[in-house]
Amino acid sequence: MIAPTPLICLDPGHGTPPAIGRQVEPIGPGSHTLKIKDGGGAAGEAPVALAIALRARRLLLARGYRVAMTRTGPTIHLGDGDGNIARARFCNRRHAALMVRIHADGSNDRSQHGFSTLVPAWHRGWTDDIYARSLRAGRALQRAAVTATGAADRGVVQRSDLTGFKWADVPAVLVETGFMTNPTESRRLKTGAYQQRIALGLMQGIAAFVSAR
Repeated sequence: MIAPTPLICLDPGHGTPPAIGRQVEPIGPGSHTLKIKDGGGAAGEAPVALAIALRARRLLLARGYRVAMTRTGPTIHLGDGDGNIARARFCNRRHAALMVRIHADGSNDRSQHGFSTLVPAWHRGWTDDIYARSLRAGRALQRAAVTATGAADRGVVQRSDLTGFKWADVPAVLVETGFMTNPTESRRLKTGAYQQRIALGLMQGIAAFVSAR
């Protein structure tokens, strides 16, 4: 029996209607702790994340993967509240081999720059089932993306505060592709050539993770 072609779920950050930013959702299943669904991200982040995701989709499809995206345009229309829970459930329902959340960073320190990959911290009942696989994926994507882009390597960072990780039932990572608040890096992130290099790195990292499963 031939195994099905792996499906990769790409989640370009933000892009939700402005009203979403004023709504909250539980940070994890059964939790009474609430978090904003979407704070809007750094200025200019949403279109950059989408452009990178679309380029990554083309590369992945050419490589033979199946690809699903939480949004393919400026806004997100998943239903179920259109927050981070909805994004995670979208990928869960498709039994994705990997959920790749694509973002760009921001900081009050405009000198901050570089590429990092966030992965779920271990939490019993929430992320213990995806922790090890997400960590392996994060390391593969970080290594490949830094090689492809030449960006400063900010490493793989475990995070315990991200709703999208706590609701995920499939391996999940979040790439911070650079800082929109750094003038030099922001200009670079908005160019098609650099977006293509990021997309290539993501594809190569995804391929390395999937082939090693």
